Amino acid sequence: MATADEAGKPADIAPATEIDPSGAPAQIVPDVDLSHPAVDADPRKGTTVAQNRIDFNDPTLSDGEAVAKMLRAQGVEVITDPASK
Repeated sequence: MATADEAGKPADIAPATEIDPSGAPAQIVPDVDLSHPAVDADPRKGTTVAQNRIDFNDPTLSDGEAVAKMLRAQGVEVITDPASK
């Protein structure tokens, strides 16, 4: 644990060189205790295959387009212009 004198100094954490499956940069932070109750070391625990397959991070689509695309893939009718219904 950092002392009061060390707390204000810049952290010496190497930049990420890989990306985790979650999309987060993989960085080793030496002071993180993964067993601490405030740390979720397994954020995908209890999720389904379908929940982990959905990817809204397509930079070529707007948020609305990404949601509409996923809904259509599930057979849900998507109305983009309510006046046309």
